[in-house]
Amino acid sequence: MENQGIFARLKAGLTKTRNQIASGLEAVFTASTIDEDFYEELEEILIMGDVGVHATQEIIEELKEHVKTAHLKHPEECREYLTDSIRNQLKTAEDAYDFEEKRSIVLVVGVNGVGKTTTIGKLALNLRNRGKRVIVAAADTFRAGAVEQLNVWADRADVEIIKGNEGQDPSSVLYDALQAFIARKADVLLCDTAGRLHNKKNLMEELKKMNRIIDREAGDFHKETLVVLDGATGQNALQQAKLFNEATPVDGVILTKLDGSAKGGIAVAIESELHLPIKYIGVGEQAEDLQKFDADSFVAALFEDREEMEDHADTGEI
Repeated sequence: MENQGIFARLKAGLTKTRNQIASGLEAVFTASTIDEDFYEELEEILIMGDVGVHATQEIIEELKEHVKTAHLKHPEECREYLTDSIRNQLKTAEDAYDFEEKRSIVLVVGVNGVGKTTTIGKLALNLRNRGKRVIVAAADTFRAGAVEQLNVWADRADVEIIKGNEGQDPSSVLYDALQAFIARKADVLLCDTAGRLHNKKNLMEELKKMNRIIDREAGDFHKETLVVLDGATGQNALQQAKLFNEATPVDGVILTKLDGSAKGGIAVAIESELHLPIKYIGVGEQAEDLQKFDADSFVAALFEDREEMEDHADTGEI
């Protein structure tokens, strides 16, 4: 079954995070009593798993309240509430992927090195495989090799690419891409952008200019801005998301490289502190390893035991 394959890749990709968090939780939940030591150990495990201080404190406070109201006595009784709490916090809204079904212009932002250009290529291939007509715009004209890298992915995905010369004004590339998007009646335009944060003012002005061009030339179409973050960088990814969200309103997050990291808990921190939905996660090198984020699958892969996870896959629940 396809569901089994998707979940198996997710589970494998999150192994390091699972080992970091789940093994510690197992020891805590088998403790003899619910006391301050229990809460402190639980807090330490979540923070070490990059769930973040803010999210962890919220989770602990809610758990304490639940313990009181439900009159819980044993740590094991807290397990289900904890996983449900994290699952509910990560739930993605039903309209999170509307841009895939509308004629949409998608700005993809993120610093160099997070896998932004590769992610655009994977997303283009996935959309193309679903029958969508996709155009990619190589508007990261500053990073050496960015245009060539996106060109390779465009060929692989069999989608059109609009590109300029190295050092060219990114907004002029975007303008040409918008004209092609409109003229060819494409479904989705995916636009790569320069990944510079060292000069925040220039970044903000560049993104504002690009947004003005989109509004002027294609204001009737759906517009989406997605920030790509390297999950392996943990709290640094959270800071990057904050900076980009200040530069331009961000609609969602693509969290990459979770397969090489024990910091998958950063997904909870991003949702808790910034209220930005995780829309896709990357758990491997292959195009199919870029998956739509599903809170049930994510929490199951991190916290539930093997039998429960196999039940999910067998029944197609995830």
